[in-house]
Amino acid sequence: MATVDVQVETVIARPRPVVAAYCCNPDNATAWYVNINAVQWETPKPVQLGSRFAFTATFLGRNLNYTYEVVDLVPDERFVMRTAQGPFPMETTYAWQDTPNGGTRMTLRNRGDPAGFSRLLKPLVTMAMKRATAKDLARLKSILEAEH
Repeated sequence: MATVDVQVETVIARPRPVVAAYCCNPDNATAWYVNINAVQWETPKPVQLGSRFAFTATFLGRNLNYTYEVVDLVPDERFVMRTAQGPFPMETTYAWQDTPNGGTRMTLRNRGDPAGFSRLLKPLVTMAMKRATAKDLARLKSILEAEH
């Protein structure tokens, strides 16, 4: 029943465990997410089911503060985090698959209901999310491929 559902994918020329380990560490979020300014752990490291971390972000000119909780974690395959509070209740899913040449196909999906935005703005929010998510994955690809 989500009003916004954005899914973007890319192929990263690095092995799946390397990509998944980098993405599943919230301390890396400010490096590859265009709109995330700060991350603060609310539970002990490392990431596991039930882990919580607070993000400070900027989106469409608005400052957003929200806490994600890890609700599904299959190492090197899937990572799902969800937030229920704030102006934009959201679920974010990362999924990774091997490619034939030893790289990783990463899918990043955000879905939720941007309650803090009027219904008229939801198409704009969807377009802005898709654009930001594509930039995020391009930045992630650049960072990980430069490391090797």
